[in-house]
This record gives sequence, structure tokens and C-alpha cells, in this order.
Amino acid sequence: MKPIDITLEDSSGLKLWFPVNPSEISIRRDRSYETFQIVNLGEVDFPHGERIKEISFSSFFPAVSDLSYCRYEDIPNPQLMMNQINTWMSDRQPLRLMVMPSEVNVLVIISSHNSTFKPNEPGDVYFDLTFRTWRDYQIRTLAELGGGGAHTESRPDLKPVPKTYTVQPGDSLWAIAKLNLGTGSRWREIYELNSDAIGPNSDLIYPGQELVMPA
Repeated sequence: MKPIDITLEDSSGLKLWFPVNPSEISIRRDRSYETFQIVNLGEVDFPHGERIKEISFSSFFPAVSDLSYCRYEDIPNPQLMMNQINTWMSDRQPLRLMVMPSEVNVLVIISSHNSTFKPNEPGDVYFDLTFRTWRDYQIRTLAELGGGGAHTESRPDLKPVPKTYTVQPGDSLWAIAKLNLGTGSRWREIYELNSDAIGPNSDLIYPGQELVMPA
């Protein structure tokens, strides 16, 4: 089973890759709550046409990297990450939340952020995050309705971020295409999108490389 990666990115390209995966992610849709255990998340096929309303999870930023539970070694400073999350929450600008590999790739705003500091774990910062999905919306005032007009507030220009995949040990483009696109025969599409990063030999991909995936 492929490991899970959770990232949050703003419109300027600033990206936060959560170093420690949560034990579970809760997703609220229009009429129900669904909780997916993180160990099974990669197997979930989210039904098309269902609008996610809210996503929440809890984890922590460790002061020191431990690869037995951290996703990568060069982890960010916990306090700096808390400050960045607070800034994003105050700005209320849309962010791109991605859970890979899965169908969670949505624009969100941070609606709730709680931090916890434990005396016996100096430097570590525990957090609870809740995201609301960002949607285009329309505001109509009584005056506008009376005049037959409507004022539309559009979301800020945030270019959609393509789905990406982080290369794992033992991967090949064929295997990545089979896992993510349903057929290994689409490996060339992946190569063509990433030829500058991969180079002339399509077999030479390395663990940790981030590949842009075709739609």
C-alpha cells in the first residue's frame, strides 16, 4: 500500500507538507459524516458528484525528525508552521488541500485551528485542523433583486494545482500509471509531462521526485 501524503498550498506556491500523518481524516458531506482510517485511505474511491463540505484531522509537528513516523527528514520548524497556518486562517484565502494518493484535491479555507503544547514533549506542537471547502458564491441584495440585477463575488484567481505523485522506492512510470490512472499504458503521458525533470531516460526516476500527473 502506498503511503499517504498531505499537503496544503497557497496561491503563491508556498506549500506545507505535513510531516506526520494523522491517524484518521474526517470528511463531512451534505448529509453525513464519513471517517476513513488513514491505513485504508489509499484504497478509497470517492464517489463523483458528492460535494465535500468539511475536512478535519489532528496530528503534530515534531521538533526533531524521526523517520519511524515522519514522512521526510528535513521537517519544518513547528512554531513557524503554526504561525503560517494562523496567517492563512486570518487571510481566509483559498488553499489547495491534497491527500495523495486519493481523490481529495480541493480548494479550502481553514475554519478552525487549535494547538496543544505538552510539557513532557518540549518543542512539539499538536494541532487540530478543520477545513471548509471554498465555493464560488453569489450575493443578492433586496435592492439588486428589485432592479433585476445580481452581484456576483468570484473567488480570487487561484490557478488549479495539478495532481502530483511522489515517487516511492521500486516505482516505475508504468507502475505509477497503473496505480493512479488505471492502466500502465499511460506511462508515456506521465513522462511527457515530466520529461524536463526525468531526463532522456524514462527509466531513471528516483524516490522523492514529485511528478505531475495527467488528468
